[in-house]
Amino acid sequence: MTAPHVSPPDDPTHLLPLPDYLSSPVTGWTRAHWEAVADRLLDGLLPYATPDFAQYRLPGPPSHSGPWSDGLEGFARSFLLAAFRIAGSGGRVGPALIERYAAGLAAGTDPHHPEHWPPVTDRAQPMVEAASIAIALHESRRWLWDHLDDGVRGRVGDWLGGFVGADVNDSNWRLFQVITEEFLASVGAPYRRAEIDAGLARIDDWYRGGGWYTDGDGRKFDYYNAWALHLYPVLWARIAGERADLGTVLRHRGRLREFLAVHQYFFGSDGAPVHQGRSLTYRFATTAPLWAGALADATPLPPGRTRRLASGALKHFAERGVPDEQGLLSLGWYRPFLPVTQRYSGPASPYWASKAFLGLLLPDDHPVWTATEEPGPVDTADTTLALPAPGWLLHSTAADGIVRLVNHGSDRLPPPPAAADDSPHYAKLAYSSATAPDTPPGPDNHIALLPPDSTPSQRGRIHSLGVRGRCAGSRQDGGIETVSVVHGPWEVRVHRLDAPPGTPVREGGWAVADDTAPPVGETGPALAVARRADGLTSALVGLYGWGDTEGTVVQACGVNAVGHHSATPVLHRADGARLLVTLVLLSADPDALRTTGVSARVTDDEAVEIRFPDGTRERVPCLRDSSVSSPGPEPGGRS
Repeated sequence: MTAPHVSPPDDPTHLLPLPDYLSSPVTGWTRAHWEAVADRLLDGLLPYATPDFAQYRLPGPPSHSGPWSDGLEGFARSFLLAAFRIAGSGGRVGPALIERYAAGLAAGTDPHHPEHWPPVTDRAQPMVEAASIAIALHESRRWLWDHLDDGVRGRVGDWLGGFVGADVNDSNWRLFQVITEEFLASVGAPYRRAEIDAGLARIDDWYRGGGWYTDGDGRKFDYYNAWALHLYPVLWARIAGERADLGTVLRHRGRLREFLAVHQYFFGSDGAPVHQGRSLTYRFATTAPLWAGALADATPLPPGRTRRLASGALKHFAERGVPDEQGLLSLGWYRPFLPVTQRYSGPASPYWASKAFLGLLLPDDHPVWTATEEPGPVDTADTTLALPAPGWLLHSTAADGIVRLVNHGSDRLPPPPAAADDSPHYAKLAYSSATAPDTPPGPDNHIALLPPDSTPSQRGRIHSLGVRGRCAGSRQDGGIETVSVVHGPWEVRVHRLDAPPGTPVREGGWAVADDTAPPVGETGPALAVARRADGLTSALVGLYGWGDTEGTVVQACGVNAVGHHSATPVLHRADGARLLVTLVLLSADPDALRTTGVSARVTDDEAVEIRFPDGTRERVPCLRDSSVSSPGPEPGGRS
C-alpha cells in the first residue's frame, strides 16, 4: 500500500510516499518511490499523446531530425519506462497503460495511418528509437507482444527490419543494431547474425581497459560508457538467451563489474552525478549500469549500496524539480537549460532517463530492494582515484560530499586531421558533482593565452601525458603543458607555457552557481574567491609565477546549468610567464576553506615541489622528456 502524501505542497516531492529511513537510512527511498516517479512520468506524457498513441509531441524546440522523428522518440523512450513498470509489477498495472502502447504500436507501424513512424534508414534517428522499442517489447513480452494480433506483429517486425543491411554510425549506435536484430531473431523475423556479431566485435575495438570504452575512435569518454556501451550488452544477453555466446556474455559481465567498481565514485553524497560530457539532459540515466550489474550478477557492489547510489541520484533531481510540476522532463539539468543539449536533442530526448528504472525488473524481494541501504564510498572517506584509460583523476571529500574529476584525457574529438574545437563539457580541466561549466564557454577551469587582437586560446586536442597516483598531465595544441596534483579538496596545477615572451595568460577556477543570488566575490594579490550563499566556495591562489596582480571574479547570468547566477575566480598575468603554479579549490567544508599552507617551490632543474597542509608532498619534474607516469613521490612524502 502506498504511504500517505504528507509533504508540504511547495515540496517538489510532495506526491511521493513517505520516506522509510529504517530500510533506507541514507535516502529514505524505497521501491515504492521509484514506482511513484515512474507513474508520474508516464501520466505526465498523456496530454501530449496523438489520438492513437503512436507519438508524443512534447513542447520545446525540435531536434535536427524534425518533429516527426521527435514524436517517435516520445513513444519509444517512454515505452521503455512503461515496459519496466509493466514487467516489474508482473503486469499488475492499470490496463490502460498496456493498451495505449499496444495501440501506439499498431498505429505507428501502419504506413497508411496518419501517426505512422518514420522508417528505419541509414544513420537516421529512428535507429536509436528502434532499439528502445525492441528492448521494451522483449521485457514486456508476456503482457504486450504475445497479445498483439499477427498483422501488428508482422508490421512491427517489418519496421524494425529496416536495420537489416543498413549503414549504422560507427559509435554506440552499433549496439542499437545488435539489440534490434537480436529481438527480430527472437520472434522469428528476418535478421543477420553477422551484423549482430560485427556490432559486438566493434565495441571490443574501443575497449581501453579498466572498464572504459571510448565511444568510437578517438578519446570519447563520457556517460555513454555507462548508459550505452555497458548497458546494451547486458540487455542483448537477456534477449538472446541461449543464442548468446557464453564467452561474449562473460567478457562483458567482467568489464561491467570492473567499471562499477569505479562508477560508484561518480556520485556526490547528495546524489548528484559528476557533470561532464554530452547528453546530460538524460540526468539519472547515469544509474542504469548500477541496476544492470545487479540484473546480470555482474557487480562488486553490495545490494544496499547499489540502491543508495541509484536512489540518491533520483532523489537529488526530484528535490530540485525534476520532473517538473506537469510531470515532464525538460531539456536541461534542473530547470530547462538548452546549452546542455545537442543538435540531436528534441523535446522527448530526456526520456532516455527511462533506463534508470531498469531496477524495477528485479523482483521486490531481490536484495537490492530488501537490503538495508549502505553508504556510498564518497559518504565515508576521502578518495583519490587514478583512471588511466580516460586520462582522469577523481578526488572526493567526505566532509562536503563533493566529487571532482580532473580531465587530462577526454576531448571527444575524432582522430586527426579533424578540427579540434572546444566543447565546454569536454575541454575543461575539471568537472564536479556540485558545479557545471559555464556554457557558452567562460574562463572557468581553463587556462588560455591571450594574444593581442585575438581570442583566448582553446584547449583543443588533449594529448595525455599519463595518470599515476594523485598526478595527471596533458599537453594542449595551444602550447601549454599542465600537470595536476590532487589531495583532499585541493588541486595544484603546474603549467609550462610555450608562447612568445610577454604573451598575457589567464586562468579560471570553478564556476559556482545559484538561482537565488549572485555568488559573492573576494579578491587580493594572486587571489580570487567566489562563494555561494550556502558556503560552496571556489578559490584560485597563485603559488608561483603570478606575481602580485589582483585576482578578479567574473560574474555571469543565464549560462550555467546549476543556477542562473554564476561566478568564476580568475587570475591574469599581463606580461606572461614560462611557468605558473596555481592552487585550485572547490569545497563546502569550512575547515578546508580556513586551512592554509599549500606551497610550491621550484628547484634548479625546474621541478616543482608541492607541499600540502598535512605534510603530503609531491614532486612534478619538467616533463619535456618524460611523463607523469615515471616519477614517484618525493622521498619522505606520501602517495
